[in-house]
Amino acid sequence: MKETNKSEWQTNLIHGIRPVIEAIEAGQEIDKIFIQKGLSGSLSFQLKELCRKKDIPLKHVPIEKLNREAKRHQNHQGVIAHIAPVSFQELKDIIPALAEKKRAPLLLMLDRVTDVRNFGAITRTAECVGVDAIIIGKQGAAPVNGDALKTSTGALLRIPICREQNLKTTLQYLVENGYQAVACTEKTEENIYTPDYTKATVVIMGSEEDGINDALLKRAEHLASIPMHGKIGSLNVSVAAGVILYEALRQRSE
Repeated sequence: MKETNKSEWQTNLIHGIRPVIEAIEAGQEIDKIFIQKGLSGSLSFQLKELCRKKDIPLKHVPIEKLNREAKRHQNHQGVIAHIAPVSFQELKDIIPALAEKKRAPLLLMLDRVTDVRNFGAITRTAECVGVDAIIIGKQGAAPVNGDALKTSTGALLRIPICREQNLKTTLQYLVENGYQAVACTEKTEENIYTPDYTKATVVIMGSEEDGINDALLKRAEHLASIPMHGKIGSLNVSVAAGVILYEALRQRSE
């Protein structure tokens, strides 16, 4: 598969407030939008309303940030949109189809994993072990961009990505539909080898800085830690995701 390099990804930026509005209205998949702080006027109001209605992440930034993003395209008019290289899918559309599969579904939820290369590496591993879908938040998640696609070596195009407004509500929905939640965290004596991953399962990974949100930890059926004997005492989140996902694969292969 042809890799997407950074220069190619720059062509997936839309500059200017009216072109961004037209792209949204045309159904273009938008990863996120940067808008200049203090920008006002009828068009900026229209853009904000569109983002609110369609749940598109909108971030107010200084003009310097926009200038760096736009590079040679300085006529950004205070607005830049990043086009997503994948089409996001609705989790509620996926769950019924997964219920009809012969094996129990395996999902992966990423809570505030913001590093794009970690996200890409996790996606690559998830595709290799047969994860059925990856769930991320609409806010506080790594950008789904060309760098992520490149790091995933194309896995982003082969596995459904579900971008949800509220991960707590999403987890509650999954639990109500028969999924066990396994949260990978250091805040437990239980290890990753204890849960039965042959059941319908959603594995939760958190950010390296803050771990998994307490609201998600409280809703998880299992808190599972990775045994470690070294002095550092922690793993990169993409490595940790690989360890727990391959334990799930091991159990499912027996």
